[in-house]
Amino acid sequence: MKTNGNTILITGGGSGIGAALAQRLHDLGNTVIVAGRRIEALNATIAGRSDMHAVVLDIDNAIAIEAFVEDVLATFPALNVVIHNAGIMRFEALDTRRDLADAEATITTNLLGPIRLTNALIDHLLAQDHPAIVTVTSGLGYVPMTAAATYSATKAAIHSYTVSLREVLKGRVEVIELAPPAVQTGLTPGQESRPGYQPLAEFADEVMALLTAQPTPGEVMVERVKFLRNAERENRFDETVVQLNEFAAKARAAQS
Repeated sequence: MKTNGNTILITGGGSGIGAALAQRLHDLGNTVIVAGRRIEALNATIAGRSDMHAVVLDIDNAIAIEAFVEDVLATFPALNVVIHNAGIMRFEALDTRRDLADAEATITTNLLGPIRLTNALIDHLLAQDHPAIVTVTSGLGYVPMTAAATYSATKAAIHSYTVSLREVLKGRVEVIELAPPAVQTGLTPGQESRPGYQPLAEFADEVMALLTAQPTPGEVMVERVKFLRNAERENRFDETVVQLNEFAAKARAAQS
């Protein structure tokens, strides 16, 4: 991936991983557009930085995505990189009948959102110099957290979708998967300080070292996530499912 001189769109850029990467990419000399639902959070990300821009996007709304892309491309015709970072995680109980609103919202945001946005941008990206698509999946796409089963399933689906995109767009658009481990962000309540999770700044620094490598790897995996990424290929998947879910439950319990 070209390291500077890009025009980069990052969804979910108002906080957490999206904001951290947006600022680091801007530091390298890129024009960066952060998109998300809350303009106040987006403005905090870009505060005091020239060539950073905030645009509201409702990633859950197919019509809004099309209108957003039309407006963004009119304003930023050099857009050549999109980072699909927006996502939500909701805890759910699978052993009782429940309202599926959270599960359905998770699928719409985490899976349909990137598919719809990629679809709306693909013709434009194919006509750009040094185009790239970065999908932010999760270590949970490789080993699921049972308390967030739908979230884990959407990340597994985006991993698969990314593999297909990479193959179809080979030689025309660079396609990169970024799979975080458990990181201290606001993804779930209390997660910013959850014990055992990777500090956000440490994670972002490690990602940038990988993302700016030449050539950039097709999978950007920090050291902490490799335990999950490689579980199946190392023939320890079943025990890793148990270990992951015990760790996650204990980390949440430590804050209660």
